Amino acid sequence: MPVMLDSALPSDQPSPATQSGEVGGVQVFDLHPVEEDFRETILTCLQQQPKAVPAKCLYDKRGAELFVKITQQPEYYPTRTELKILAEHGAEIATHLADGVLVEYGSGSSKKIGTLLDAVTKAQRPLPAYVGLDISQQHLVESCEALASQYPGLATVAICADYTQPLSLPEISALRGKSKTAFFPGSTIGNLQPDEAVAFLDNVAQLVGPGGGLLIGVDLQKEKAILEAAYDDAAGVSADFALNLLHRINGELGANLDLEQFRYRAFYNEAVGRIEMYIESLVEQSASVGDVMISFEAGERLLTEHSYKYSPDGFAALADRAGFEMTSSWVDAEQLFLVAYLVARGQ
Repeated sequence: MPVMLDSALPSDQPSPATQSGEVGGVQVFDLHPVEEDFRETILTCLQQQPKAVPAKCLYDKRGAELFVKITQQPEYYPTRTELKILAEHGAEIATHLADGVLVEYGSGSSKKIGTLLDAVTKAQRPLPAYVGLDISQQHLVESCEALASQYPGLATVAICADYTQPLSLPEISALRGKSKTAFFPGSTIGNLQPDEAVAFLDNVAQLVGPGGGLLIGVDLQKEKAILEAAYDDAAGVSADFALNLLHRINGELGANLDLEQFRYRAFYNEAVGRIEMYIESLVEQSASVGDVMISFEAGERLLTEHSYKYSPDGFAALADRAGFEMTSSWVDAEQLFLVAYLVARGQ
């Protein structure tokens, strides 16, 4: 899936972003990403075997709020560990970003991008421009406006797009002719199957171009007990997050799922190196989703998410398949999490 950057796009490639205005000092471009129809997605997923839904179905308003709460639980180490690495090694990381454009995939945690930009500012290696990519335009613009206000010397660009698909950056002076580094924090790469991860990383390599960089967060392999506690916290927030999907299906699709007859399960699948999260039916049951009947066997599971865990060498090998070389990396003292800087090889 090639990505075109700073060049003419063939007819079978997505068109460049069209500018839709400037808001709060942010240049906004809209690629008009097509969002999946929730009803169609859910019905397809619940009728297949084995049952599985895309993780993005979990993120309605309440789901997003619950996920933030998950990151604050004592068992959930990834967020605080990644932030600690970015803060402690910020000066060194800043040397890789100096004088270039930073492109954030997901335009998510203001804490993470803020920690990174603070490190760049402290190291007196200012970035000329920041590009935020996200499929949710409202969230994207709000995040970029906050950054533009906090860092007034930073040219800020918002591109509403499905960043899992090939895309190109707009031809504007703030971006033209400058080196580019992508930023993909949060170990989100683990939510992709390995072949999907390679395809995504290949898209990133094409976007940043030969010699361009990628700063990425990667969750490392570790003891099963640590992983399972992180994804099934004692307070039950992870369970609430997963089971909220059933609330959403009932509320939005007029379903009559009996929420008392399901439970949340999370366990580490050592054979494939990933944590798996499920909603499990406690009994044999049927429910209507609109005018469609959906059946569950007793003990049948609906996969809601999975997250692959890597060794540093294993992730370096994965990135190599997509044309990236790991040139620098930083790991916390407990060996829980990796922040890596990769460079795209020439084509």
